[in-house]
Amino acid sequence: MLLSPADWIVIGLFILITLVIGLYFSKQAGKNIDSFFLGGRNLPWWIAGTSMVATTFAADTPLAVTELVATNGIAGNWVWWNMLIGGMLTTFFFAKYWRRAEILTDVEFIEMRYSGKAASFLRGFKALYLGVFMNALVIAWVNLALMSLLQVFFNIPQEELIWYVTGSMLIVVLYSSLSGLLGVAFTDVVQFIIAMTGCIILAWLVLDAESIGGARGLAEKLPPSTLSFFPSVGEGAAGAGTTLALGVSSFLAIIGLQWWASWYPGNEPGGGGYIAQRMMSTRDEKHAVYATLFFQIAHYALRPWPWILVGLAALVLYPDLPAADKKLGYVMAMKDFLPDGLRGLLLVAFFAAYMSTISTQLNWGTSYLINDVYKRFIQPDAGNKQLVLASRLGTLLLMAVALFVTTQINSIAAVWQFLIEAGAGIGLVLILRWWWWRINAWSEIAATVAPLVAYGLTKWVFAAGNPDSPWAKPVLQDPRSFLFILAFTTISWLLVTYLTRPSGTAKLQVFYDKVRPLGNWKPFRHRGERQPHIGLLVLAWLSAVVMAYAILFFIGYVIFANWVSAGLAGATALISFGLLAWSSDKVHIFADVPQTPAGQEKKAVY
Repeated sequence: MLLSPADWIVIGLFILITLVIGLYFSKQAGKNIDSFFLGGRNLPWWIAGTSMVATTFAADTPLAVTELVATNGIAGNWVWWNMLIGGMLTTFFFAKYWRRAEILTDVEFIEMRYSGKAASFLRGFKALYLGVFMNALVIAWVNLALMSLLQVFFNIPQEELIWYVTGSMLIVVLYSSLSGLLGVAFTDVVQFIIAMTGCIILAWLVLDAESIGGARGLAEKLPPSTLSFFPSVGEGAAGAGTTLALGVSSFLAIIGLQWWASWYPGNEPGGGGYIAQRMMSTRDEKHAVYATLFFQIAHYALRPWPWILVGLAALVLYPDLPAADKKLGYVMAMKDFLPDGLRGLLLVAFFAAYMSTISTQLNWGTSYLINDVYKRFIQPDAGNKQLVLASRLGTLLLMAVALFVTTQINSIAAVWQFLIEAGAGIGLVLILRWWWWRINAWSEIAATVAPLVAYGLTKWVFAAGNPDSPWAKPVLQDPRSFLFILAFTTISWLLVTYLTRPSGTAKLQVFYDKVRPLGNWKPFRHRGERQPHIGLLVLAWLSAVVMAYAILFFIGYVIFANWVSAGLAGATALISFGLLAWSSDKVHIFADVPQTPAGQEKKAVY
């Protein structure tokens, strides 16, 4: 056991604060399921945005970044950095829509947008598929990461780890089932501050170690290719050293396709899941946009560097770690470089990251079970008290399912690969359902089922169960499986769209009048209605993307004292911010403009 009494005091105080917050918000959360799952739709942008960031920082995140850096250098992070492009698309084109829709879950959107029995089936199916099956997989991989940390830190036997995870989840269930989203969101803020403080302190102490010698000493001890911020691209890139080396097809898949084509938890094209839940919980449309913009910048630009630095230092400190255990270099650095008290603080930071993710996954997944299954199909006349009680019991039920799934998987990488490929191709439908009236429920059903069929073909027919087959490789190593699934899914849903009838005209008109989306809605627009300039919205989106990447690289260049590159990145960030501010002002992206009744002339607002 590596913890001192000071460490245990820090851990105990953290758990106490978390439970007190849960008890404080329990009365308000018990009013109705709108309060339980959306906090009464009154969250300020900074609470909602920080909650998004905290949720995407799980116990596995620093370990995953450490493994990416060990395998592919800093550039290996492009496997998730690419998703910033889609995240900013959501910010500027869809965040207001989610708040304007005034629904409880993103799955409820299905029956708001589509008509008929197909829409009812799709809503129920996706509530179970995403809220239980996919959600349990995500929770399970987060649990596996926590188990790895506990095993290395405390030398706990493998067979006992599940009981420690069960205890951790029970603490999360206790406060999240009492306080609903309000308690989850406010504890997220506390947990995120603690988690990032601990990670920054660890990075500082590791860099300050005599064996590292600061950022400059670290750079001298590693190959230049490991420190490259960008992947090498081309058919000859495989010999490019320890930086991420991508063939042209892999580069196209990662940078050009994945961010808009694939469904991935927390990075759904067009928004969805707990990100949409946070948008819908904000005070108004302006707060929804601000929250999502803050999330994109904090998630991709401000947060990664403490993890990356420790991951790089682990390559120097623990060079003999086998490839499969490279991610544990982060935990070993915690053990070796943190003094009493601070060791407890960073362990609390990991528990905080774990709890913020699990609490959100449980609350969000339960919202599907209660709003889109129980209330919609089983007890449509249930009262508020009955629904809140069902929500609290549903949270416990979902925890039990997730624990069972945790015992059935043993590879985080395998789950990650499945999620990437099982959602390939559906992204375009999730975007176009806002922009094109012709998309119907059958389009989305096809786009949801087709990737699973194609995934089975690639793994059990083309690869014939051989894990060494190119068809079984992750997208970074060989993208043919991802590209096949993407093509198969796209062709499938396009064919289904044109072979089936669109949603009913009355349903589409009500949806358009409520949300007022951009795109191909000409049959449903009102006379005299004008749309915002699409070019200005695109400019705002691309400016924000460039700005966030420039901030990310600026921080990295400053850390490694590359002042010329830092100056260029800083100037790029400032110019991009200026373009973002100008274009946003022209189309009122951040302005509070009252909605106008259907049929009256509308201003060119977004």
